[in-house]
Amino acid sequence: MAFSPLISSHCSSSSSTSRIFSPTKLRPILRSSSSSSSSLSTASNSVQFDLKTYWTALIAEINKKLEEAIPVKYPERIYEAMRYSVLDEAAKRAPPVMCIASIHLSIILSILMESCSICCLRFTRLRSSMMTSHAWTTLRRARGRPSNHTIYGVDMAILAGDALFPLGFQHIVTNTPPEVIPENRILRVIAEFARAVGSTGMAAGQFVDLRNGNGNGDRERVVEFVQEKKFGEMAECSAVCGGLLAGAADEEVARLRRYGRAVGVLYQVVDDVMESRRDGGEGVKNKKSFVRLYGLERAMERAEELREEAKRVLDGFVKVYGETKVAPLYSFVDYAVDRSFVVGDGEESNQGSSLKSSL
Repeated sequence: MAFSPLISSHCSSSSSTSRIFSPTKLRPILRSSSSSSSSLSTASNSVQFDLKTYWTALIAEINKKLEEAIPVKYPERIYEAMRYSVLDEAAKRAPPVMCIASIHLSIILSILMESCSICCLRFTRLRSSMMTSHAWTTLRRARGRPSNHTIYGVDMAILAGDALFPLGFQHIVTNTPPEVIPENRILRVIAEFARAVGSTGMAAGQFVDLRNGNGNGDRERVVEFVQEKKFGEMAECSAVCGGLLAGAADEEVARLRRYGRAVGVLYQVVDDVMESRRDGGEGVKNKKSFVRLYGLERAMERAEELREEAKRVLDGFVKVYGETKVAPLYSFVDYAVDRSFVVGDGEESNQGSSLKSSL
């Protein structure tokens, strides 16, 4: 069974449409050529998709809703700490954009607050950065911005993280119009959200990372586990929640799960490779990385394997929905490798270009 339609007669009412993205703002942008576009080749055809324009348009909406979601109240300090983690220029926006791209497989429509709630997943990482002794964790990795605990202190950073988790659940429940999204889908999104951040998801990866494998001598198994749980889970949850909101069948949800996990780990492997290259081949500081375990060449091979795995999963969707609908998800895969642009500064980035040519 394919994705079921989301739009009903209720969507024309002002109470519903005020809480969803405008379809005209989200229509995939296809270009004949663009410096930030990805060429998406399948067995039947190929298209050019402009991920940078797509991403930039969505971020404006996402940031606006996040701003509204966390107003400064009494006691002001905790809200300021929460807002720093969510609204700072270094905060990640790939998860909500991926969630929206998954919904686009069905129809040009998405529920904004669920996507914003996915952003809150990233705050499980606050605890690991507060509990490790490495000096490099005082800056947000590869972004040069101080971590929350560096500015507000460990106690306030913990409280901010604790406050952000239930806020995500609250927004899922209170900002999803039941006349658009059936309640059973909302419940499945909540369950997926909880699974991803819990003891079988990102928290497990954090634990194993902090405890250095918990005494397990199998370094390869430990690194694979940490990479999948800390980094694969976030992208997996984003892709799956988009499918659940759109009414995906179980087989399609499983496919989105495999896709999201592969892309999430791919992002991190490429980050490690680029960090190693910036440091002149000295290796990365993170001991739970493919570069530290296998070396630079094998890590690059692993990145290529993950990219091909993610694209193979998407090929099945192309047969049902066509290339245009799948284009945003395909573009995430190539962007994870080439990092051809930086959203927000208006400048192209060439830091990943040599990596792309090597893979």
